Amino acid sequence: MANYNRVIIAGNLTRDPELRYIPSGEPVANFTVAINRNYTTKAGERKEETSFIPVVVWRKQAEICNQYLKKGSPALVEGRLQQRSWETPEGQKRTVIEVVADRVVFLGRVKPIQEDEVEDEYNAESHRIPEPTHEATEDVPF
Repeated sequence: MANYNRVIIAGNLTRDPELRYIPSGEPVANFTVAINRNYTTKAGERKEETSFIPVVVWRKQAEICNQYLKKGSPALVEGRLQQRSWETPEGQKRTVIEVVADRVVFLGRVKPIQEDEVEDEYNAESHRIPEPTHEATEDVPF
């Protein structure tokens, strides 16, 4: 039986990306995407459901996301699902399923977030994030 792990989501960031650097110097950014689903129940009642999906972005893409995305920014994320587990300092076990992004596409218009840059609006199509290199990240300790 073949396995296939691919996901594409589109939604709005719930907070600004958090950029950090692991001990090897590689950048990694984390953010959460909110995805809304509208539907009608059998009784005819309109409902809205929101899912919050954590996303991890590596290398140059992480730095670009940190520069151009902010809370509320619309984005399309393509990648794979990954489950991670860890133990808190209090001894509690935690598990998360997150999207490890291969590609992030800025939807709509984007501006650089840095204050010292001119705030001209850019066309999102011309600012697509480059395709990542496919190096193993499974041994990253966090």
